[in-house]
Amino acid sequence: MLGYRTERWRQILCIFGYVCSFGALRLLFYWKPGLNVWCHCVPCNLDTADVILLRTTDELKQHFGKKVSEIYPSVQSRTPAHHIITDKNSIVGNSIMMPEGKVRYINVHKIRYVWNSSDNTFMKVGVLDEGLSCSDVHTKFGLGLSDDEQEIRKQICGLNKIEVEIKPIWKLFVKEIFNAFYVFQAYSLCIWLASGYLEYAMAILIMAVMSITATIYNLRMQSVKLHKMAASYNSIMVTLLQKNGEVKSQSLVPGDVIILARNNLFLPCDAILISGGCTVNEGMLTGESIPVTKTPLPHISNSVPWKTYSGDDYKRHILFCGTKVIQTQPHGQDLVKAVVVQTGFNTAKGDLVRAILFNKPINVKLHKQAIKFLVGLLMISMCAVVYTAVIYTVNGVSYTITISVNAVLPAALTVCLLYAQTRLKKKGIFCISPQRINVAGQLNLVCFDKTGTLTEDILDLHGIVPSKGDCFQDMYYFSSGNPLPWGPMLGAMASCHSLIIMDGEKHGDPLDVKMFEGTRWVTMELDDLTDSRNKGGAISCSTAKPGSKVPVKGISILHQFPFSSTLRCMSVITQIIGEENLTVYLKGAPETVIRYCKPETVPPSFLERLDCYTSQGFRVIGLAYRSLEAELLPQVQLLEREHVETELTFLGLLIMENRLKPETTAVLNELSNANIRTVMVTGDNLQTALTVGKNCGMISSDSRIIMVQAEECTEDEPASVSWKIIQEIQLNRQQTNVCFMQLVPWFPIILLNGTIFARMTPRQKSHLIEEFQKLDYYVGMCGDGANDCGALKVAHAGISLSELEASVASPFTSNIPNIQCVPLLIKEGRNALVTSFSMFKFLSVYNLIGIFCVALLFWVLLLLLLLIYKAPAYSAALSAPKLAPYRPSGHLLSPPLLLSVFLHCIFSIIVQTTIFALLQYQPWFNDTDVFSACLPSNHSLANITMKEPKYAETFLTSTMFPVTGFNFIIIAFVFSKGTPFRQPLYTNYLHSLALVLQVVFYIFLLFADFEDVYTAMEVILELFYKYLPPTAFTRLQRQLQHIFGCTNFFLVSQDGFIENRKFWLWIKKKFNYKSKSQYRKLQRLLEKDRSWPLLNTTDYASRTPSAMDGNVLVCCNGIQHIPTKDLIVPLQEEIHV
Repeated sequence: MLGYRTERWRQILCIFGYVCSFGALRLLFYWKPGLNVWCHCVPCNLDTADVILLRTTDELKQHFGKKVSEIYPSVQSRTPAHHIITDKNSIVGNSIMMPEGKVRYINVHKIRYVWNSSDNTFMKVGVLDEGLSCSDVHTKFGLGLSDDEQEIRKQICGLNKIEVEIKPIWKLFVKEIFNAFYVFQAYSLCIWLASGYLEYAMAILIMAVMSITATIYNLRMQSVKLHKMAASYNSIMVTLLQKNGEVKSQSLVPGDVIILARNNLFLPCDAILISGGCTVNEGMLTGESIPVTKTPLPHISNSVPWKTYSGDDYKRHILFCGTKVIQTQPHGQDLVKAVVVQTGFNTAKGDLVRAILFNKPINVKLHKQAIKFLVGLLMISMCAVVYTAVIYTVNGVSYTITISVNAVLPAALTVCLLYAQTRLKKKGIFCISPQRINVAGQLNLVCFDKTGTLTEDILDLHGIVPSKGDCFQDMYYFSSGNPLPWGPMLGAMASCHSLIIMDGEKHGDPLDVKMFEGTRWVTMELDDLTDSRNKGGAISCSTAKPGSKVPVKGISILHQFPFSSTLRCMSVITQIIGEENLTVYLKGAPETVIRYCKPETVPPSFLERLDCYTSQGFRVIGLAYRSLEAELLPQVQLLEREHVETELTFLGLLIMENRLKPETTAVLNELSNANIRTVMVTGDNLQTALTVGKNCGMISSDSRIIMVQAEECTEDEPASVSWKIIQEIQLNRQQTNVCFMQLVPWFPIILLNGTIFARMTPRQKSHLIEEFQKLDYYVGMCGDGANDCGALKVAHAGISLSELEASVASPFTSNIPNIQCVPLLIKEGRNALVTSFSMFKFLSVYNLIGIFCVALLFWVLLLLLLLIYKAPAYSAALSAPKLAPYRPSGHLLSPPLLLSVFLHCIFSIIVQTTIFALLQYQPWFNDTDVFSACLPSNHSLANITMKEPKYAETFLTSTMFPVTGFNFIIIAFVFSKGTPFRQPLYTNYLHSLALVLQVVFYIFLLFADFEDVYTAMEVILELFYKYLPPTAFTRLQRQLQHIFGCTNFFLVSQDGFIENRKFWLWIKKKFNYKSKSQYRKLQRLLEKDRSWPLLNTTDYASRTPSAMDGNVLVCCNGIQHIPTKDLIVPLQEEIHV
């Protein structure tokens, strides 16, 4: 971020430059915004700048300028603005401390940044200060804002609306035609029209219009869709604290307090819940329409920022914009209130819209290669220009330079992605970032969540293993049909959940639903309760009543601590109806539950029994409880989780069967056969994940399984990592928080060989994907979106299994409720990538051959309709039904592609030159007059021509025209290769029909002998038939047939040879070429060391790792490589970065 000040004399010079260059300089500034700033302004400090120069943080590092605007906040009262703001140290408070009361700001990608004089930088507004503590949120904003402060905040932060303009078509058109490519095409069109090339110019104009139309249509449809998506959240009526009645959501500002007075409300902003509870549907965020319980931010008196205090689970207090409030739960006489924290495009819904509007550049390397490729074409074109200029100069003829860079190229790539996106949509896969489709074709590693992705969402109850004293009792099987007797275990199953009732049906986590159904109890809505107030005045959130004869009337759930992905457990505070004492029930991961239990209540055989069930693939849940004094009832909503979840009594284990989805094994086998590595990333138990991995075929039955176990550092020993054969040990369930930096020396090796990564938190999943990408893997991620949002966004291609067309969770969402969408996406991605490259090759060869024709004949008349249909015809190719065991090349400058283009061009040029020379060596050819021929009687055919020939009607052009046309048809055929990534050409009916019609047309043109047709095409083929001697014409015809036959054979055979993968593998082996991917480098290093696997060894963090081959770190004692499919390295411990 750099500051600049506009200079008047520089502006005058630039305007003078615009006039002198006829607007060319202004166009250059439009294409290069950074240059525009440098020429109009001079550097200065940020506090005095009126223009800010910004640079993108991606690999493109593009510069663009933003004008600094000013506003003067004012209110009707006479109180100075800076005295009105509640939080003087906030961004809003600092921004209004400027002299004269002005606030300076810039808008960047729909976000407003205001000048902060204390920090001397621009900072984002429209958000509540994240440095506020929990008590600050309650005390400073708990009662809402005054009218004056709300007005000032509204003026500074802007209106709370996500507004996507539907740009008029004329604006889109103007923006598109100012593209550098089309500006050059417009210049060329003017030259061609002035030179009399009407047909050629009109054909190029048609193709340019098609390209512009396709782009404008795509942008317009996207704009309309986004406008409709966002508009529904801009006019919601909300109840504002200290206001009479409802107000429009557009007037909300950070710090306002809204009252959630009704259900089925779509939230128009992001807000922190400060009192009461509610249940929301976050399908827009996660892609999974499962109700999520929100709890109020605790009123803790400390100075720790509220997000830091809440940790990774801070989202349980936030109501996100775009989510739906299903149910509200007031606490006592309090209303359900929330403080607005983010508005407009700062919200979660705004992030989704901005992600679509301002896509992050994908596959920047491919973009740079495309630029280099086009520059190469330009240089070759310049050679033809120089040759033509020399010839014209020698002959004393004036000339004009126009270089043909194919006008169809932008439209072709756009159409390819549109076709691929349409095909994916028909298959139930929706995409909000079409650029990622090509990237999906390069995936070589796919990560899967377990529950709901590889396995069914719905769990089946298997049994209960109660604990009594210090030993386990016999298992109770639900299949027996006998009701579970009353006791703490039944109470835990009936109340320790987050279920809600909607339309008479239970909704919530599938695990909770099944667990509650096993009790045969029923839940009651608040409206159905005759008296929801318990003894002591507490209001129950919900009530569970027995469905069979038990000695209690029911259980009221007074307070809930929602499931935490960090703690891996949830708990509730309950009260039996008619009794005074309170009971706490807790359920979660068994190894987590026992940490909160009294040691004497945990059976010594706990680990043994847990391993017994998890090794069979069961999902095991631990249950515990404790009693609370009745005196705590009035303060039940204020109790802290840490004080409640302690000194518990272990109840036992709930055993649930988590079946694989029927499609899982077949899909994983398909990916394995395609040499696409598969990895399981789950928050579940290691042993359960391991069993699921074996059952679904992710782990082969004869695999050697190694467990990597991390231990945190102590006073006596440093942090360590041990490597043990999993069959030889009892798994240690002790969880530790291990600093990631202590694992750095071993982490690349774990990533290279690991297949099961268990007990992973959502943040760790995201970090894991990033580490895979650092090893140069193209990573896909497939999950249900619930705990995978971060990983789905980070992955090259994230697929959320969802019923929604678009969500914040990932760039791809699939209506297919299983992982069958993964190979479908990869197939379409490979098809789109190969099709794009084929279009690049064809258009490049077409362009180079056309340039050479111009160099030979000084004019060219080609059937340009051949180009107009190519983009939709090529793009109509269907993806191969089977995944090939290797990926298509993702490099435009790869040797096979460049060699293919080079050989096609060279051989085509040789053929054209040969025919050009052969025609001139014919005994009847007239060197002095190319419009006529000399007969053996020395009479010119020009004497018997009935009409004056046009400039284009020569024997040279009439011969080259059909030869070049057939050449293009053959190239189009060759570059339409189907297998292994696309279906055969004959399945592409559009392309096949077009090729056949073109061949028929040229054959008709050669043998029809219709003078009107030849006249229209400006060729003189009828003279060949009518006036040349039969022997001369037959000899020429035979020579052309031989040349044309050889051309076809070579073009078809050489492309088949060049595209032969075995040939290039042999070349690589012959010249000892090695892949430069980081994971390949690491594999080669591991192959040289025989000390792996590190069985029954422990490595300590104090050991110094050695850096080898750039960024790849390996242990100094070395490791031997073992194929990935034969090694399982699960991560059991938590890794916090």
